[in-house]
Amino acid sequence: MFSQLSKRPWLIAVAISLLLLLWLLSGSLFKAQETASADAPEQKQGLTKVEVTWLEASMMQRQHVVQGQVEAWRRVELRSQISATVVRLDQDKGSPVKQDAVLLSLSADNRPAQVKKGEAAVRQRDADAKAATRLRERNMVSTNELIRLQSQLAKARAELDMARIQLGNTQITAPFAGTYDQRMVELGDFVQPGQSLLTLVDISQLKVSAQIAQQEVIQLKLGQPVRIELLDGRELQGELHFIAAAADPGSRSFRIEVKVDNPETLRLAGASATLHVQTGESLAHRISPALLSLDKAGRHGVKWVNEHQQVVFTPVQLISVDNQGAWVSGLPHKVALITLGQGFVEPGQQVISQLAKGDS
Repeated sequence: MFSQLSKRPWLIAVAISLLLLLWLLSGSLFKAQETASADAPEQKQGLTKVEVTWLEASMMQRQHVVQGQVEAWRRVELRSQISATVVRLDQDKGSPVKQDAVLLSLSADNRPAQVKKGEAAVRQRDADAKAATRLRERNMVSTNELIRLQSQLAKARAELDMARIQLGNTQITAPFAGTYDQRMVELGDFVQPGQSLLTLVDISQLKVSAQIAQQEVIQLKLGQPVRIELLDGRELQGELHFIAAAADPGSRSFRIEVKVDNPETLRLAGASATLHVQTGESLAHRISPALLSLDKAGRHGVKWVNEHQQVVFTPVQLISVDNQGAWVSGLPHKVALITLGQGFVEPGQQVISQLAKGDS
């Protein structure tokens, strides 16, 4: 055989390569077995040893965290009620205005004349009706004639009121104090009834709106405090001002609105925000999210050791999660939580528990 190999040196190279490969693989396998043995819990008397940490429930502030939108407290789009031409821009965009201030003026055209005509008609009809009333007292005018003249007077007054309204519609005034936000027309534009002219917003207060899940809305109460966190890190304080009586048909969630004072009239309307809605205090445990696991039913829970040194799995309710940990409820007041080896044990299994390093 060796003589044959000597005649074929390439077979010797192949054989040596195979032996080196087998040696490397056997070493890697042995090392992997050593690593797995180091990570697995220690076995003692046939029982798995796990590390536990004693945790005791403490009071925490429950809160719902939802994404929302900052809105102006009031916003109105003013439209033209008449056909006319824009003849004057009485205020600049972006300026604060008082209630009833004139924002924009439209052409009066023949409307002043219509008012004067209506006033004259009312004076004439009023005189006729008064004369008929005196004559009726002496039975010199029939009742039907008196009624006809009184009807004409009422009609003339209605036409005068309409003419005055039409004339008043040439002045676009602010229905409330706010900020002249946008203008959709320019000087000289001809506008029609219903055409948008400008928008007015009130940001002396702000409202932050969001959608709350149907299972959480029952925990909310009007007037409760809410913390608003803006994207730039600033925080505002507000109170719950509105809870919708019916859910949105599409999302099955309820709209809420938080009222926020804005004495400095900060321009925040339209920005995104995070709402931290407080819902009262409750007892809970603070744990590492890494200790959460799922049971066969898909429920979140944690594993702990009871007084009989048996593993127990308890489903928990996740209250809140942040970078430091998770608040959960549903555990006993004081519990020996498995912090090392929970992935190697099952509920009901007998174990040997020892306190984690640093615990006393």
